[in-house]
Amino acid sequence: MVDEHVPVLAGRVASLLDPSISKNDAVLIDATLGLAGHTISLLRSHPGLHVIGIDRDPAAHLIAAERIAAAGLSDRFTPAQAVFDEIPAVLAEVGISGVDGILFDLGVSSMQLDRTDRGFAYAVDAPLDMRMNPTVGLTAADVLNTYAPGDLVRLLREYGEEKFATRIVSEVVKRRAQTPWETSGPLVELIRDAIPAAARRTGGHPAKRTFQALRVEVNDELGAVRRAIPAGLDALNLGGRMVVMSYQSLEDRIVKKAIGERTVSTGPLDLPVDLPEHAPSFKWITRGSEAPSDLEVQANSRAASAKLRAAERIRGRV
Repeated sequence: MVDEHVPVLAGRVASLLDPSISKNDAVLIDATLGLAGHTISLLRSHPGLHVIGIDRDPAAHLIAAERIAAAGLSDRFTPAQAVFDEIPAVLAEVGISGVDGILFDLGVSSMQLDRTDRGFAYAVDAPLDMRMNPTVGLTAADVLNTYAPGDLVRLLREYGEEKFATRIVSEVVKRRAQTPWETSGPLVELIRDAIPAAARRTGGHPAKRTFQALRVEVNDELGAVRRAIPAGLDALNLGGRMVVMSYQSLEDRIVKKAIGERTVSTGPLDLPVDLPEHAPSFKWITRGSEAPSDLEVQANSRAASAKLRAAERIRGRV
């Protein structure tokens, strides 16, 4: 029996993808595999579907493989350890030129949040790592200890939308001059002390925005999204659908822009008739961004900040 893991907006994701992945030999990319909740659900519902599961986290692949095997679905699943902006390379590796569906569930995964030793959560004292692939790249501690003060202020403002970035960074720099940053507990205390008491009473945990900014920087999350959405759109066959869930406004704006550019004509505005080669290649199948229902949030609190967008290829690849 597979242990229960309820993915965010599972029912809505399935209903949006169903028209494009219900045929025999359909191929879906789960670009953010995580614990494979969506993959298992979609494979169970579609006996002719094959899923390519992408995740940069080797620990996620181990757990996902166990869960998929326990569900008896391994024969229709291909794992790929990669960042999700590497979709073209992954497809080339498996010898597939186009796919019928792509799912992005952006941000940090449930497994990463629940593993206290990874440093993503601010509720416990843990090493300041935050790498989605813990074998490569700078850690959050490296960022705090080596970045110039101006760069730290910039990333807290841009990636965390933190109004008190200057105050926080000033204290971070003072502290690191005496003792290098290693664990999350002292950082949470510093942030709490640096933010005025009145501001701490609203907007959730005071460390939330700083931790988000560090995680985005360490994993180049926004850069990966900017590269991944166009790459995913390019990979979709005619009639193929992309579903994207994001959990912060910075990601959602990138998704909206990247897809939106493909849903409008590229022809000159003064032409009386739109030429076929300039016609939109995609259409939106959601109206704006969709939010979870109250019932969904009650069942899965991590769905609270989710924004879902979806589009379908209507011209181009066959």
